[in-house]
This record gives sequence, C-alpha cells and structure tokens, in this order.
Amino acid sequence: MAEQIVSPGVFQRENDQSFITQQPIEVGAAIIGPTVKGPVEIPTIVTSYSDYKNKFGAAFTSGSDTYSYFTSIAAYNYFNNGGTSLLVARVVSGSYTSATSSISSSAGAPNVNAFELETISEGEIMNSFSTEVSGALPSGSEDNLRWEISQADTGSGTFTLLVRQGNDTSNSKTILETWAGLSLDPKSSNYIARVIGDRKQTLTSSGGTYYVQDSGSFPNASRYVRIKAVNNPTPDYFDNNGVAKSNYTASIPIVSSGSFGGATGGVKAGAKFYNSIDANDSQGLIGDNYDNVINLLSNKDDYKYNIISAPGLYRADYSSQISTLISNTQNRGDAIFVADLVKYNSTVTSVKSQAQSVDNSFVASYWPWVQVSDPELGKQVWVPASTMIPGVYAFNDNTAAEWFAPAGFNRGGLSTVLRAERKLSSTDRDSLYQGKVNPIATFPGQGIVIFGQKTLQTKSSALDRVNVRRLLIALKDFIGQVANNLVFEQNTIATRNSFLSQVNPFLEAVQARQGLYSFRVVMDETNNTPDVIDRNQLVGQIFIQPTRTAEYIILDFNILPTGAEFPQ
Repeated sequence: MAEQIVSPGVFQRENDQSFITQQPIEVGAAIIGPTVKGPVEIPTIVTSYSDYKNKFGAAFTSGSDTYSYFTSIAAYNYFNNGGTSLLVARVVSGSYTSATSSISSSAGAPNVNAFELETISEGEIMNSFSTEVSGALPSGSEDNLRWEISQADTGSGTFTLLVRQGNDTSNSKTILETWAGLSLDPKSSNYIARVIGDRKQTLTSSGGTYYVQDSGSFPNASRYVRIKAVNNPTPDYFDNNGVAKSNYTASIPIVSSGSFGGATGGVKAGAKFYNSIDANDSQGLIGDNYDNVINLLSNKDDYKYNIISAPGLYRADYSSQISTLISNTQNRGDAIFVADLVKYNSTVTSVKSQAQSVDNSFVASYWPWVQVSDPELGKQVWVPASTMIPGVYAFNDNTAAEWFAPAGFNRGGLSTVLRAERKLSSTDRDSLYQGKVNPIATFPGQGIVIFGQKTLQTKSSALDRVNVRRLLIALKDFIGQVANNLVFEQNTIATRNSFLSQVNPFLEAVQARQGLYSFRVVMDETNNTPDVIDRNQLVGQIFIQPTRTAEYIILDFNILPTGAEFPQ
C-alpha cells in the first residue's frame, strides 16, 4: 500500500540500494572416464580429491596388478593445482547394479525385513556380503560398506543407523555416517526415507535427447546409501494416549550389523592401461561406452563446466566420440575441450595430421604423452596430456585469470611430470605449433612446460588462441547469467539500465586485470527500436578488443662504435 501524506511536514525515507547482486555460478572442469566405483553415467560434482576418492575410488586390482584410471590421476592433478569443483561422469562397459542389504525386524513383525538399503555406488566392488571373521568382513574393503543398527527403542519407535567402511572391524569401527532418531512412520519428520533419501537416478533417452530421470520421493542426504524399500511402515506409531501401538513395536529393526551383496559389473579381464591402450581397449572400454554420457553432457542447462576432457579417448582411433565432443562443446559455447589426438609412441607427423583434420576454436590439443608418479600407487605411469591440462588451467586461473595464457614458465609448468614421452627439439616445437598442436617442451634445468596456447581453429584470428577463447567463455558465462534474470521483465529503460549497471563494471574489472584493451556495451533505443520491442526482444551489443599475448619476443642488440650516441 502506498504511503498517504495527509498533513504538511517533512518526510524522510530510506531507499536501500545496497543489495548485493548474486554472483554467477562457479563452474569447473568435467572429466569423462572409468572410475573404480560411483554412480554409473550420472554426472556428479566433487569438491576435493578426498571427496572424489570417497565417491569414485582410486586404485583397484585387475588380474595380478594394481592400477589407477586416468580419471583418478586427472582428478588428483586438478585439485592439487587449485581446482575447486569437478564434474565426474563415470563410464563403464556392461551392466552395473548397486549392492543391497535387508535389515531385520523383531520376531512377529509383518515382514521379516524392516527396510532395505541400496548402495549409491554401482559395481561388484560394492559387494561386502559375507560372514564376519573376528569382527571383520573377508570381502570388506575401503571402497565398500557395512551397516549397523544401534539404540533401537520400541518405546519411542526410533533407532540409529550407522554406515561403516567395509574393511573396519567390530572393535575398531570406521563410521562414515551416523543417522540417529530414525523412524519407520511415514508421517513423521524423522521417517527414514525422508531423512536418508530414496531417490534413484537413471540415464534415459527420448527422441535422441538424453536426460537423468529420478525415481523415489526424497532427495538423497546420504553420500553412500539410499532406502530401497520400507517393508514395515509404522504410520501413527502412537495411540491417543501417546503409547506405542503393540502391533507396531515388532516392526522396529533389531540391534544388528550386516553387509551388502548382489551388485554386478566389474573390470574387463585383460584390460589395457596407461601407454598400452589402443583402438580395441582403452582401460577396459571401447568408444561406444562413452556415447551416452557424451550426449548427456551436451545439456548446458543441467551441467555447468568450462573445461572438459576424456583421457583415454584420442582422435586417431576414437574419432566418432572426439568429433561429438567437439561439436557438443561448440554448440554449448561455454567450455573448451582438451582433446588428445594420438596414442602413445606416435610421431610428430601423425599428430599434425590429426590436428589438420579439425578446425574449431572450442578445442585445444597438447603433445606428447607424459610420465607421472601415480598418486595412489607411487609407480611411474604414462598418461595422455589431457590428464594434466585441466590442472594447468586451474593453476592459471588461480594465479592470474582465464584470459591469461595457460602456458610458459609462469603458468604452464608441469611440476608433477617426471618426463615427456619425447624431448622435443626446437624444430619439433615449431612444426607442431604451426600445425596447431601445443608442444609439451623439456628445458634442461627448468623442467617440463606447456609451450603453446593455440586452439585447433585453422583461420588466423583472435580465437585461434586458448586465452581468447577462454576469455569469451568467461564473459559469456557472466553476461548470460545477468541476461537470464531479465527474461520476462518489462522492456523499458529501467531494465536496460539494470543490465548495463551490472555488465559495465564487470567488463571494467576484466579490463583492469588485463583481459581487454577496450570494450563498449550498447543497449538503448538505437538497437531496441519500437519494432524490436514489439517482437518481445531486448537487444544488447557487446564490443570487445581482447588482449593478445606476447608469444614471440624480439630483442635487437645493436653494436655501436665507441663514442656514438644512443638513439632516443
């Protein structure tokens, strides 16, 4: 209601214009590849390497040896270099299911099992089901789980559920989660499904569009398990006098502990890893195994990231998947794809040949492969460049900004790399750079360094450089989010000024941080004429001059005779 002024006087008002504009959503890298455990084909955000290990595991045994996937090494390197969020999309070969377990009720309950649990992670590695030996599970590991019911109280109808690590013992418990005061009463606020969650996500497609479909009523609060079923619900557990109903008391789970079983899906026998991967086997997978997730991640509304890589895929043998990733990234317009071109032990000629087949500013490639120390196993392994580059980008962004070149001695160093597959000569570096491939160079006494920042765009323009492409991604991300808030607003001067008041200061800040030489934003009556407004359109034009990098330093040393004056 408007304030009514009745009698004369001075009226003082406060107009709070100090509201803080909501900052744009922060996005990081996305990595597609196999993992030890975790949800299959359901992109999941992790915020640290320990978070990654909890959700996706790290090292695993196949045959008589132990390995790590490129995905794990990439995640470690990304967070070790200052990355803050990582979208992990697990890829598998064959059918994978979750492990389950049933929790018993007291004798005389309507069903023997009070409720059933299901692991969020899928694959036979989640099976810990076996008989305890001296308080331990013979098949228990740090990657799977066990559960325990404690403090079961029929008087209150509540109990406590502990989620424990699979390789702990009864005398030395490793408790991952504690859920106290749970109830089987669906009308209660502490109903077990409501508290822990019962949502299951499944990758689905319709008409060529891929999306994740949810089943269940409550979002998952547990990081490890969900409620598969409640077999003995206890609605209205108490009578009118506040006493537990006798027909419900036997439904409360008994104090006990147990493990999980029934999961399917595992590592392919004889799978090839590290520098042994080829056209027929890349870490136990083939190219088709990636197709669903690649298509799913094309949805920019549901999945936010500004870098994407798929270490284990390379264009020479997996051109279909690489081509789809390139086109999807270009269509999104908000990310850059770090692509590998060839397998281990390839030639400069073959690398250049693959690069010449691509003309796109949304993709960049680096060569050769590099050797690193596996963070989990300690052994030296060979990995493709895309395993390391997201970490280089993360370091670059932390020390400077997206529009600085992630290359050179200041921001392109690969401190965790032991050696490159091939020590490139100056001629090799020149040949690769002319062919749009960014060399990974080895300099005696200075280490291994990314020594290039070209995209795979063929035509010479500002967008043939990584820093300019990433500048555009950063600008479009911020300005796009500002514009989203104006959809369905009145097409008036006030709305246009709202846009300008947010975008201009942002671009000024980018300019001050050496991202732009100059810029201009136009959103006024010149481009929002009456006919534009009548079409329900709001038009803005953003003109920018990106800052270029100094890649070729030319120093002229002029020798002058004694007594000559230096030129001014």
